[in-house]
Amino acid sequence: MILAIALFLITLTFVIWQPRGLQIGTTALIGAFFALLLGVVSFADVLIVTGIVWDATFAFIGIIILSLVLDKIGFFEWCAIWMAKLSHGNGHLMFVYSLLLGSFISALFANDGAALILTPILLAKMRILKLEPKTIIAFLLAGGFISDSASLPFVFSNLTNIVTANYFHIGFTQYLSVMFTPYVFSTVVSVVILWLFLRKDIPISVNISLLKNPNDVLKNKTLFYLSWPFIILLLVSYFIGDFYDLPISPFALGGALVFLALSSYFKATKPWAIIVSAPWQVVWFSIGLYIVVYGLKNAGLTDYLTIILKELNTRGDTIAILGTGFIAAFLSAIMNNMPTVMIMDIALKDIPNTALAYANIIGCNLGPKMTPFGSLATLLWLHVMAKKGVKIGFWQYSKFGLLVTPPILFLVLLSLGFTS
Repeated sequence: MILAIALFLITLTFVIWQPRGLQIGTTALIGAFFALLLGVVSFADVLIVTGIVWDATFAFIGIIILSLVLDKIGFFEWCAIWMAKLSHGNGHLMFVYSLLLGSFISALFANDGAALILTPILLAKMRILKLEPKTIIAFLLAGGFISDSASLPFVFSNLTNIVTANYFHIGFTQYLSVMFTPYVFSTVVSVVILWLFLRKDIPISVNISLLKNPNDVLKNKTLFYLSWPFIILLLVSYFIGDFYDLPISPFALGGALVFLALSSYFKATKPWAIIVSAPWQVVWFSIGLYIVVYGLKNAGLTDYLTIILKELNTRGDTIAILGTGFIAAFLSAIMNNMPTVMIMDIALKDIPNTALAYANIIGCNLGPKMTPFGSLATLLWLHVMAKKGVKIGFWQYSKFGLLVTPPILFLVLLSLGFTS
């Protein structure tokens, strides 16, 4: 048990620290190698873990490839400018619309897509608008938060969603029917609470005449107009796949490759450059870290969690949902949500209450916002901003996250209790 815990903590430390540019996937694979070498896990365990995470990781790659192509043709920049113009220069409306756009992007293109693609676009626009540094920080903090808090409605909106849905055999339609209400609650509550916390840093008016016309940023208008029905058809394909009990990744990755081929036909992108730029490290990260986490399960640590969760389940649905969600949230904040979701899934496996699986997802999606290292999306978001010259310190972020996250998490978990 001590060996499994030590190996996990060392691996996680290097994932967060990333010394000398050591990438997260490489670190996770090294940790997995030592888990095998030291007998913490077996080759049979590796096969089990690969069976759990392959669909999630390849679906994620597909969504990111699609997002990168859309980014190249100006889709997200068009959305950002259109959102700013819609505010008619009202700073507070622009703040609200920015969060609603972030919610839309996170739901359809995953939280990591929102962090990787939308953040630099919004930052560039805010600099064009000549906003003060404190205003830029307020918009970015809120945008980073919504990228995770809104990643609830679809199975593909977050890696944690896919892993848990597959683990408990929850279909695409079933998942959406349960999580749509928490998604709406999360978006509305996040907007209100974030505005209350950050309103003093939001200007009353903004000179939106400094921005381009939305249509002027489009690199390929034909492909842009095709993208809207394509996204709708892709969503329809998920429902069809669910009807035939098919995994989600063939549709997510297959759809992305079809759209990539279309972009090549219209000479809008260079396919190989898009494929190479996709975050393949996430594939190795998912498999490697989950193998290390499986060592914790083998050591019996998930058994202790199961005892606690079973006790919560005897206290009624509301207490069980709140307790499960907050346990998942605090574990995610401390040790990252990717290992947490798997540990919690394993602990919940023999508890006959599917609502707790959804509570786990909500806790693992919102809870990481309490610390800078709670989720991969936050780490990517901080990395993107640092490259653009915006640095947010550990305590500055944690103070914000610890104040904002618990009340939002509490209300979203309550909304789950109303629908599950």
